[in-house]
Amino acid sequence: MRTEGTINNPLDFGVSKSLKNLPHLQPIVWHINHRLLEVERTRQNCRFSQQSMQRLIEPTVTPDGQKAPGLKFGQPRVMALFLALCLFLTLPAGFRNRQLRQHVAALLGRQLEDYMPSQMTYDLRRLRLKGLICRKPGTTRYELTPYGRNTSLFLARLYQRVFRPGLAAAVEPPCKVEVPHPLRDKLREVNEQIDLMLQETHMLN
Repeated sequence: MRTEGTINNPLDFGVSKSLKNLPHLQPIVWHINHRLLEVERTRQNCRFSQQSMQRLIEPTVTPDGQKAPGLKFGQPRVMALFLALCLFLTLPAGFRNRQLRQHVAALLGRQLEDYMPSQMTYDLRRLRLKGLICRKPGTTRYELTPYGRNTSLFLARLYQRVFRPGLAAAVEPPCKVEVPHPLRDKLREVNEQIDLMLQETHMLN
């Protein structure tokens, strides 16, 4: 199978149907095809593999023998790191220890002095050894790697937009005041059916 692009109306791109405009249209078609293929590739492989997740969340050893502590998904400090990295996605100048530390402390709800520079240094080392960031040569600035941009953005959005609201909707609140939610209602129905099945098999007293 292959993908071929056609342009039915060159006027859509500001040129006429003259053959002299072909060199202008060819790169446009190439970029369209490239974007389409990239979307198809991402759609077929749109999630982390088990090995990728394990390398990220578990302690590993780099090829040169350095121990890389894990970045556990869901841990408040790790999620604050991912969220803070998203603030620097488009900054060409990168960021320094203190800049990132201020954002991580704020996301954790702490005062800056409660999130020590040594803790930030440790977290920067974790991020660097896991391949999410790299140090700019000859400077004290860091920048995100392509893997770091994609990973931090994906995991931060997953946590903020799926896990937190999903768990808030699914888990029974500890207080008596309960805001109705269809997900919680459906899960309650599932639990009731499971209890009924257990009763019918005399597994409950």
